[in-house]
Amino acid sequence: MGLLGSVGVVLGLAMLALKVWYQSTMGMCRSTRRSDGKVVIVTGSNTGIGKETARDLAKRGARVYLACRDLSRGQAAQREIIESTGSHQVEVLKLDLGSLASVREFVKQFLSKEKQLDILVNNAAATGLENKLSKDGLQQEMQINHFGPFLLTILLLDVLKKTGSSRIITVSSLAHKMGKIEFDNLNCEKSFPGGTKLYSNAKLANVLFANELARKLEGTGN
Repeated sequence: MGLLGSVGVVLGLAMLALKVWYQSTMGMCRSTRRSDGKVVIVTGSNTGIGKETARDLAKRGARVYLACRDLSRGQAAQREIIESTGSHQVEVLKLDLGSLASVREFVKQFLSKEKQLDILVNNAAATGLENKLSKDGLQQEMQINHFGPFLLTILLLDVLKKTGSSRIITVSSLAHKMGKIEFDNLNCEKSFPGGTKLYSNAKLANVLFANELARKLEGTGN
């Protein structure tokens, strides 16, 4: 084997080792920090990233509220999280981001139970929905992905600020790089973006909202 071939083998082995290392460590949180006494809301927490986020926070001692559209699926996730973490500080409240009335009712119920909120995780999202308006007159996919979480965050802002050192986490996506905000077409009045374009637009709206919220809350300790 010549020098060039040897170099190729070494590079190939190095790339393979890097791939194995990356796959074995990606997505792992090694922090052992506790969250005892913290109150957390995680939207869309009956499955996927939301459920694993809720599980991890419950494991760390936080009181976690699973904000789910489907109560039966939310309760199934609740039982699973309690069983796997040993924490019974896991509650389920109904939240349908496709309904502004549901968002307001969720906040009302939450505030009747809690006087603090340390972490709000806006995780719930949807894509591939048909082009139709919600009962609120908003394009349903944009409402679930952006307008609903926007309202939820604003309604909870007072308790978040009152709690102090609180955090608002909005889960976005690299898809936001392909998004474009068309203010004269927010409800798809003129055209309906095909494929994942609408989802990308919503994720871009999430990023813009998070950035502006961070600017407005700068210096408040939140």
